[in-house]
Amino acid sequence: MAEAGCSNERLTNGELNEKEKELDDGTEEKKEFVAPAVGMEFESYDDAYNYYNCYAKEVGFRVRVKNSWFKRNSREKYGAVLCCSSQGFKRIKDVNRLRKETRTGCPAMVRMRLADSKRWRVLEVMLEHNHSLGAKIYRPVKKVSTGNKRKSLSSNSDAEGRTIKLYRALVIDSEGNGNSSLNARDVMNFSELPDQLNLKRGDAQAIYNYFCRMQLTNPNFFYLMDLNDEGHLRNVFWVDARSRASCGYFGDVVYIDNTYLSSKFEIPLVAFVGTNHHSQSVLLGCGLLAGETTESYIWLFKAWITCMSGCSPQTIITDRCRTLQTAIAEAFPRAHHCFGLSHIMKRVPEKLGGLRHYDAIKKAFMKAVYETLKVIEFEVAWGFMVQRFGVGDHEWLQSLYEDRVRWAPVYLKDTVFAGMSASRSGEILNPFFERYVHKQTPLKEFLDKYELALQKKHKEETIADIESRSVGPALKTRCSFELQLSKLYSKEIFKKFQFEVEEMYSCFSTTQIHVDGPIIIFLVKERVLGESNRREIRDFEVLYNRSAGEVRCICSCFNFYGYLCRHALCVLNFNGVEEIPCKYILPRWKKDYKRLYIPDHSSNDVDSTDHMQWFNQLYRSALQVVEEGVISLEHYSVALEAFEESQNRVREVEEKQA
Repeated sequence: MAEAGCSNERLTNGELNEKEKELDDGTEEKKEFVAPAVGMEFESYDDAYNYYNCYAKEVGFRVRVKNSWFKRNSREKYGAVLCCSSQGFKRIKDVNRLRKETRTGCPAMVRMRLADSKRWRVLEVMLEHNHSLGAKIYRPVKKVSTGNKRKSLSSNSDAEGRTIKLYRALVIDSEGNGNSSLNARDVMNFSELPDQLNLKRGDAQAIYNYFCRMQLTNPNFFYLMDLNDEGHLRNVFWVDARSRASCGYFGDVVYIDNTYLSSKFEIPLVAFVGTNHHSQSVLLGCGLLAGETTESYIWLFKAWITCMSGCSPQTIITDRCRTLQTAIAEAFPRAHHCFGLSHIMKRVPEKLGGLRHYDAIKKAFMKAVYETLKVIEFEVAWGFMVQRFGVGDHEWLQSLYEDRVRWAPVYLKDTVFAGMSASRSGEILNPFFERYVHKQTPLKEFLDKYELALQKKHKEETIADIESRSVGPALKTRCSFELQLSKLYSKEIFKKFQFEVEEMYSCFSTTQIHVDGPIIIFLVKERVLGESNRREIRDFEVLYNRSAGEVRCICSCFNFYGYLCRHALCVLNFNGVEEIPCKYILPRWKKDYKRLYIPDHSSNDVDSTDHMQWFNQLYRSALQVVEEGVISLEHYSVALEAFEESQNRVREVEEKQA
C-alpha cells in the first residue's frame, strides 16, 4: 500500500497561484501521473478526496460523491464512493428539463473505507471512462453559499495547497523528481539534499512500475512511501509476500544491513535480513532512504513494524552507527541491539594498519575478542594490549571499548542470535544482495536483480526443504543425541550439531567442582588447536540443574547458534541423560518448522467487518499449503486438489447467498 503524508504547513493564496501557474505552464514536458490504486492509504478523508479530485483535474473529469456511510452513534464517516460526474443517468422526472444531458453511466470510481489503522484505505478502483475526457480542470468543484463563501475560500485554499503537495509527490515524470526544467548542474545540487531520494532519470517511473506490477502479481505485497514537505519522494519501504511471511517465521533475530547506504552506493538501500531453518539468509524487507538521518531510519523501522503487525524482534544486529543506535532505541525499545562483530573485524586493517607493531596488536586484539570466556579475562587481555603497545589514546580503540557491551561476545552470552552472531573467528555477515549489487548499480537495474535474487534464494530454500525431508542424514557416532536430532533438525542445522557431537571426543575429564543445592558446576577440559596448530587444553565451566533440566556452558553456544555445544553434551552424557531436553531443541531449526508453526500476529477474534484481516489470515494459511505443495509431485497434486475443493465450497456459499 502507498502512504502519502501531507504536511501541516499550509500554502498562502499567492503560493497557491504560483503552483497553479506552474501546473498551467504549457512548456512543461508531458507527465505521467500515478493513478489511484487498491491499497493506497491517506491520513484523512479530506486528503483522499483532495487527491482524487486533483487526479481528476489532471486527467480531465470532475468528481462527485456517490455514497457516504456514517456510524449511527457518532455520525463519524467510515466509508465513501467517489465517482466521475458522468456516472449514472438522469432520473425519469428530470429527463424533460432543458438542461443538457451530461451523464453517460461512466463506471470510473474509487471506493474507500476507514481502516483499523485510522487511515483511509482504497478498496476498489475503476479507472476507465466511457466518454471523452476534457482538458485539465483547475477550478473548485464544490459550490458554496454566499454566507459561507469567505470561510470556504480559505478552507478550499488550504485543502488545495495540501492536495498539490500530496499530488506532486505522486507525479512521476521522465526526469525522476518531477522537475523537468532543471539543468544537469541544478539536478546534481538538488539531489544532494538529504530530504529527498537521489533519483536519476526514469528511477521514479521504475519504482512505480515495479510496485504496480507487484500489486497485480503478488497479493500480499506491501509498500509505504514517505514524502517531504515539497511533495518529493523521501523514503520508500516495501516487502513482497514471501518475505512478509518469512517475517512471521524468522523475525526473531534481524540484521539491518545499511552497507549500501553508508558506503555511498548508487542505490541508498537498507535491507532487513533474517536466517531461516536451513541457516540461509532470508530477506524480510527493503527500503530506500534519502540519507542517514535518525528521522529516516525511524520512519523505515516503523514501516517495517507495521508490516510485522506490531511485533518486534528479540535481537537486532547492525553496523556501529550512532544514528542507527538512536533510531533503534526509539523504534525497538524492547529489542537487544548489538553491533555486528564481523563489521568491526573488517575495519581492523583500516583502523590499525598504520600503527607500529600492527601484527602484534592485531594478534592481541583477536585474542581478547575470541579467546576470552569471562568478562574479567576480556578486561585483562584488553588492558594488556593497551599498555603493551601504548594505544590507550587511539580514538577508534577507545570508542570500541566504550561500546564493548554491544559487540564483544563475552558480554553477549544472554543474547539470542540464531547463528547470526559471527562470534567465532572467520565468521562474517554477508550482504543479502552481495552478488547482485555493486557500487554503480543503478536503481532500475537493481529492481530487476532484486527479483532474480529472491527467486534464487527461494529455489535454494525449496531444494533444502526437499533434501531435509526426503534424505535421512548419515550418522557418524553411536551417541543417542545424534540419533535424536537427526529426526528433527533440517539437514544443514543437523550437520552443525553433528560436528559438536563428534567433538565430544576431544573433551575429557568431566569433573564436578561446585555444588549449590540442585545446581552443580562441572569442569570440562578440551583439546583445542592453538598457535602454530599446537594442541592446547582449555577449561569450560558448565552449569547443570537436573531437577530443572537445565544445562548452560560458559561458551554460550546455545544462545549464539541455537544448539547445545560439545561441553554441555558431555555433562548431559556424564549424568546419564539420553535425550536432549525439549527446551534446547529450537522449533525454528526443525525440518518441518513451517508446517508446524503458524505465525499469527493478529488477534484470535475475527473482525466481522475487516476484510484485510480476513485476507491476511487466509493468505498465511494458503501459503503454508503452497510451501508443502512444492516438495514433490504427489504433494503438488494433493495441494491442488485441496485448493479446488475449497474453491468449490466457497462458491457454494456464494450461490446460497445469491
